[in-house]
Amino acid sequence: MTSGSGSVVRCVVGLGNPGSDYEHTPHNLGYRIVDRIATTWRVRFRAGPGSFWWTKASSGFSTILVKPTTFMNRSGEAVLQIIDRRGLSLDNLLVVCDDVQLPFGTIRVRRRGGDGGHRGLESIIYHLGSEEFARLRIGIGGGENPEQWVEQVLSPFTKDVEAKVNNVVDVAAQAVECWIKDGVEMAMNRFNAKFIFDVESEIKKNGMASAEPDAST
Repeated sequence: MTSGSGSVVRCVVGLGNPGSDYEHTPHNLGYRIVDRIATTWRVRFRAGPGSFWWTKASSGFSTILVKPTTFMNRSGEAVLQIIDRRGLSLDNLLVVCDDVQLPFGTIRVRRRGGDGGHRGLESIIYHLGSEEFARLRIGIGGGENPEQWVEQVLSPFTKDVEAKVNNVVDVAAQAVECWIKDGVEMAMNRFNAKFIFDVESEIKKNGMASAEPDAST
């Protein structure tokens, strides 16, 4: 689908759970990353015509930022609503979420794939009937005991870890903007399998440009 100006419509969905109780938990990294982008673009989320909050800005592409309000395990309901309402192609969908199976401070961008045990991705794949959409996963380091993962993703970060999480959010937001501007291959090449803190140093050293969208929409 194209916007009125003829540009491709991109959609970035940050996964999380609504409510202050979940705000600083690992499972809400998707929310925090799209919030950071919205702040950079100087736009605000508003209630959508469905089970989500959304906002939009133009950055060469017309970009929609979305936060489902269905709670994590039903994220697919909201994603299907926005895809159907806007007539979006799955080629232009990026889902941003945490990943308990990746080391803390690692980004992994993929153009497609399974749910990897993530309930939000599982719901999206089920409702879309497809695995053919890009995803950006942020490692939160779940350890070796899967029985403790549920408690971990829903427990707030400790103060020591929270100080590092802001760096994680900053760099992940850069990766999202790279996907918007340059596509999935470039985002994979720049950010995959690198530790956040190494990528952050690279951004400062090389001056990696962000999308710098026009927030006048």
